[in-house]
Amino acid sequence: MAPFIPRRFEGVTFAVLVTFIMTCMISGISTALAIGPGDPAFLATWLGAWMTSWAFAAPIMTVVAPFVRRIVGRIVIRA
Repeated sequence: MAPFIPRRFEGVTFAVLVTFIMTCMISGISTALAIGPGDPAFLATWLGAWMTSWAFAAPIMTVVAPFVRRIVGRIVIRA
């Protein structure tokens, strides 16, 4: 696939994709543990929890990521 997102949006794109995948997995696991994967309401509950958590996680990641990168840059030994 040819690149189609401008480089200036790299940070936002990273935040959106990482949080999309992470919130999907974590909300799925949490929902399965809370109500069980066989529960008839599992899918609807999971999707609701996923979209809510993603709506918070993506903007938070966009704001927090630059600070975390700076911290990592200070604590990791450069080769």
